Amino acid sequence: MSVRKLIRNGVLVTASDTFEADILIEHGKITQIGIGLLPDERTEVVDVSGCYVIPGGIDPHTHLDMPFGGTVTADDFATGTAAAAFGGTTTIIDFCLTQKGRPLLESLQQWHDKADGKAAIDYGFHLMIGEMNDQVLEELPQMIEEEGVSSFKVFMAYKNQFQADDAILYQTLQKAKEYGALVMVHAENGDVIDLLVREALAAGRTEPIHHALTRPSILEGEATGRAARLAALADSQLYVVHVTCAEAVEQIARMRELGYRIWGETCPQYLTLDQSIMDQPNFEGAKYVWSPPLREASHQDALWNALKNGQLQTIGSDHCSFNFKGQKDLGKDDFSKIPNGGPVIEDRLSILYSEGVAKGRISLNQWVDLCSTRASKLFGLFPQKGTLAVGTDADIVIFDPAMERELSAATHHMNVDYSAFEGMQVQGCPVTVLCRGEYVIRDQKFAGKPGAGQYVKRAKYDAGVPVPAKKVATTTRG
Repeated sequence: MSVRKLIRNGVLVTASDTFEADILIEHGKITQIGIGLLPDERTEVVDVSGCYVIPGGIDPHTHLDMPFGGTVTADDFATGTAAAAFGGTTTIIDFCLTQKGRPLLESLQQWHDKADGKAAIDYGFHLMIGEMNDQVLEELPQMIEEEGVSSFKVFMAYKNQFQADDAILYQTLQKAKEYGALVMVHAENGDVIDLLVREALAAGRTEPIHHALTRPSILEGEATGRAARLAALADSQLYVVHVTCAEAVEQIARMRELGYRIWGETCPQYLTLDQSIMDQPNFEGAKYVWSPPLREASHQDALWNALKNGQLQTIGSDHCSFNFKGQKDLGKDDFSKIPNGGPVIEDRLSILYSEGVAKGRISLNQWVDLCSTRASKLFGLFPQKGTLAVGTDADIVIFDPAMERELSAATHHMNVDYSAFEGMQVQGCPVTVLCRGEYVIRDQKFAGKPGAGQYVKRAKYDAGVPVPAKKVATTTRG
């Protein structure tokens, strides 16, 4: 049985409020919030003076123990969730890949087997949709109603591997509206990218930088606009993952202004790193090969502005770690064979605080909303998770805004041999992290255990999540 805990003298921060208060935790839940709460002999008192107390981070975009490009990600559910906890994340939603012609439930069970007994924090799954037929249609309601999987991902890229055509995307959007699910899309024009890649390789351009040059931002913008318009046609809801560029932001903003249910996510790497880092000698640029690729630095202002003004709503990590030696070097002589992805799960909250809040780009409450609350609402976890309120899960992060640290492979907890942010100085760090009232991180040391994390069945997409009101066309008579 968990010990009663009283968190005292902290500044509580939610998506909407900032205030001083104490929190009492019993049986994994928050049972009281108030000033001057008193402990009894059964209560552990945790003094957090000088720190923020925030809801546990929710990372809506991870890839753990995932096969890709002839190898498997370096982080599994044990190492990946432990690293996430060190970074202040208490819930992840991982992507379950499916196989054409095989039951969806079979793929989902494979992902349960990967996580069960390993995850140190709570988790859920998104489900990839690569085909639409009678078998898939029959299984979709079961995925939502019985399995608690209320989000489906469609790839518009990775031709001949994951990519689905527009008809499959449109049908998925139709069924999502009917059944109460949220469709996620990787928005790049995979057909044109495939052509550009083949042209580059034929011309002998094999270095990592050509991964970026063959996936230009205009193709992300085009695919984002196409997906958003298909969502509008289906009168459905769409979530665009890992937005990287001004062109994609423009498409999302335009459709939201018209009142359509379009949501956008970006990631710390796109806010802080740029394409130039890929053009390094000795294959070093391979460390930063992921899709969509890093963009020119000019796109970063567009992303930060979109976060500030609400055109983008969430921050995912897109954590997909591969070792530089032994995995990334599979593409030593062909950039198209470099496994796509990077290690980010541990650094998400700190980078967003340091580069966002501390530098005045976003507010403290926006930081909590972007890293926790909005994802909980969009993906059927609210109010169980994503906020601090009586009755919610006691997923709590004690965050010291004054602490400084240097991001480095020498000190991180991800199971990978490099850091995408090597040498970056950040202000603000999670000190103690609780998941359902139990310590996972205590005074920056791991206090959890593999398997303590629970699978969370998620509710249906809430059509009541607010979007801007549709603009009404007006005419002027002369």
